[in-house]
Amino acid sequence: MADMFLEKFRSLVPKYLEDQWQEADGLSRQELRDALAEHDFEIPMVLEEFYLALGNNEDFMEAYHYFFDPEELEIEDDYLLFLEDEEEKFVWGFKTNQLEVPDPIVYRRNNARGSWTSEEGTFSEFVFDMFSWVFEELSKELEH
Repeated sequence: MADMFLEKFRSLVPKYLEDQWQEADGLSRQELRDALAEHDFEIPMVLEEFYLALGNNEDFMEAYHYFFDPEELEIEDDYLLFLEDEEEKFVWGFKTNQLEVPDPIVYRRNNARGSWTSEEGTFSEFVFDMFSWVFEELSKELEH
C-alpha cells in the first residue's frame, strides 16, 4: 500500500528542528515489524508511518508527551494506547474496533476518572496540532 502520511511526518524534522530528515530519525520497516511481533493486534497505518518517520527521534517521541515505543503499545479498556503526558494524568489511544481505519479518531482518557473523550480529530490531525503547540511553547520558553 502506498505511504499516505510518511512524507508529512518526515517534513516535521526540517519544520521544527531546522535539520533535514534522515533515516536514523525513524525506525526501519524491519525494526518496526520486530518490535510489533509480540502483539496480537495490528496498528493503524498512520501510526506505522509515524514510527517509520520519527520513531527514533527523541525530539518528537518525548516532546512534553511520551509516545510509546512500538513494543510498549498495549490495549486497555478496548483502546490501543500510544501516548501519555509527562505527569501520567492522561493517556491517548484508538478504539480497538477502529484499528483498520488508516487514520482513526484519537481518544483521551483521564486516568483519575477512567473516562474516555474524543479529541474530535484523527491521529494525523492530532499529531500535527500537538507538535505545533509543543514547538510554539518551546520557542516561547527560549525567548524568556
